Amino acid sequence: MQAVKSKDTAPELTVRRLAHRMGYRFRLHRKDLPGKPDLAFPKLHKALFVHGCFWHGHNCARGARVPVQNSDYWIEKIARNKERDIRARAALKAIGWSSLALWECQLKDADAARNIIRRFLESDAAS
Repeated sequence: MQAVKSKDTAPELTVRRLAHRMGYRFRLHRKDLPGKPDLAFPKLHKALFVHGCFWHGHNCARGARVPVQNSDYWIEKIARNKERDIRARAALKAIGWSSLALWECQLKDADAARNIIRRFLESDAAS
């Protein structure tokens, strides 16, 4: 588990490149915001989390699989991660920030991911 990165992962770098090419400027891993979002857009009061499907328990094929070894541990670990994500997003909402979780599997189609990011950043609604 030591080798598992929490920052600068391939999916995160993909999202950073997409957002930057779209002309958006952001801050990385703001420690002063709940959940330390992967990308924070301070002027817009929006935060973007890039979630790995396995680590955050997405309902896609990769996220739904459970390791054979030590499965009880992993089920509890992923449940804790999901709870932590919910708390972080609620705390962001409480301070007036919108947030979006972009899943690793959504990044396979760059155009679709770009559209998701654009809709989120250009919307006025808090989520």
